[in-house]
Amino acid sequence: MTTEPALLSLTELASAIADRTISSREATQSCLDRIARLQPRLNAFMAIEPDAALAAADAADAALARGAGQGALHGVPLAHKDMYYEAGRISTCGSVIRRDFVASTTSTAVQRLKDAGSVRLGTLQMAEFAYGPTGHNAHFGPVRNPWNPDHITGGSSSGSGAAVAARLTFASLGSDTGGSIRMPAHFCGVTGLKTTVGLISRAGAMPLSHSLDTVGPLARTAEDCALLAGLMAGPDPLDPTTRDAPAPDYLAATRGTMKGLTIGIPSAYYVEDLDPDVERVLDDTIATLAHEGARIVRVTLPEQGAITAAAQLVLAVEAAGFHAKWMRERPQDYGPQVLMRLQNALAVPALTYLEALRWRGPALAAYLEATSGVDAVLAPAAPVPAPTIAESDVGNRPGAEAVIQRLSRFTRPVNYLGLPALCVPAGVSRSGLPIGLQIIGRPFGEAEILRVGAAFQRATDFHTRMPDLP
Repeated sequence: MTTEPALLSLTELASAIADRTISSREATQSCLDRIARLQPRLNAFMAIEPDAALAAADAADAALARGAGQGALHGVPLAHKDMYYEAGRISTCGSVIRRDFVASTTSTAVQRLKDAGSVRLGTLQMAEFAYGPTGHNAHFGPVRNPWNPDHITGGSSSGSGAAVAARLTFASLGSDTGGSIRMPAHFCGVTGLKTTVGLISRAGAMPLSHSLDTVGPLARTAEDCALLAGLMAGPDPLDPTTRDAPAPDYLAATRGTMKGLTIGIPSAYYVEDLDPDVERVLDDTIATLAHEGARIVRVTLPEQGAITAAAQLVLAVEAAGFHAKWMRERPQDYGPQVLMRLQNALAVPALTYLEALRWRGPALAAYLEATSGVDAVLAPAAPVPAPTIAESDVGNRPGAEAVIQRLSRFTRPVNYLGLPALCVPAGVSRSGLPIGLQIIGRPFGEAEILRVGAAFQRATDFHTRMPDLP
């Protein structure tokens, strides 16, 4: 076992604290030391709370000494995307408009992790109002990729991806409306779980698109994500869209093997226009899954380009609806890229939006029929490794908008269809940047995709690799 607590996985640390081989203070101080050293380089945190974190860690250690362990995350330090409300705390949502917003309620997802004993380190940077796929933020600056600070982290959970990759936190809540968990997982070399709509409560989380938003974790491993998802999932009276059913035992699912599973590989769309490194990693992963006992088949999916377009339309209109009042009263307080995207949505006819909503049911039915013979679908999370911050900077770089549109084309269909997907580190580009692949499941099929992800991670070491940081 490593001697630096911050380098452990979430499940390893939780076990070590429970066994009292590592204290919560030691783990928290280890994270804070790394944050102090690396935050100026990465810009991953929005707020750092060292005194409060150490006091909470000491309280956790004292409780454990009394035999009063709180739960599965007792004493584990975490930091979350700055859009999850905690009563009495500022949640900026990556914006100027909410720079001083003090929440009066606590997010259900955060509360469930607190009830399990987690310690708060602070809050993490994000794209303004979670509306951007790169990690740029016009107000607080870009978050930088720990593998190469000239490159993007992906967004909108940019601070979450960077902080988990750099071992500044053991895990983080992100959100995924069009790929905002899976893209940072792919670009930063961590594991990210986009959950089925309705699995985890969205109460107390800043909304972007009410029909597409999902809550999920970024962490080191599929096992870590399974633990966190199991703690957060379940019905919540504060969010009537949650499913009224207990969550399966996701941790037990991660102990399963690939034997007996059938994995589908798309015959089109997800395998088109790929960077050669991404194509190589996809081929290598298929070979690994087959070696581990999975049956590999080709699947012909319904037209995914049309689904991507519908997802973009729904997201744009619903985001504009949430921001309409601020757009009228405070347009100058938005970054130019976010304001442009919100204003463009005002030109979408209501009938077009309603047609896009009405088509979701038939589109999902067609997808489920096409994948009826497989347990999961394997696909790239993005067609390229992380581009540079400069070449994806809209407004300062010609062609940046085309770069951005390309990044999210493989993630948006999953949101529109309401499916779960697990992004796992699966390889490295020739320039040393991580490459992730997404394992797409059927509705509420998190157990199956976590099983696949965990089995893949037992057969490979990509999830254990760390950026070379000073």
